[in-house]
Amino acid sequence: MPYANRDEIPDSARKVLPPHARTIYREAFNSAWETYKNPEDRRGDSSREAVAHAVAWKAVEAKYAKGDDGQWHPRK
Repeated sequence: MPYANRDEIPDSARKVLPPHARTIYREAFNSAWETYKNPEDRRGDSSREAVAHAVAWKAVEAKYAKGDDGQWHPRK
């Protein structure tokens, strides 16, 4: 279920993230999808998809922060 482009990511991310952050999300998701394909590589009973989405959000949060205005802005 990897994403071919940044506009295919889930609406929950696509509708709120700026274009560069959507690219980060897609790349991190696709990487995690491959990295955690084996259940023994994941913690607990998390699904491959759940882990990949969690990794993707963490990657976005490393470079972007949600501002008081509710928008995502690059970290300084």
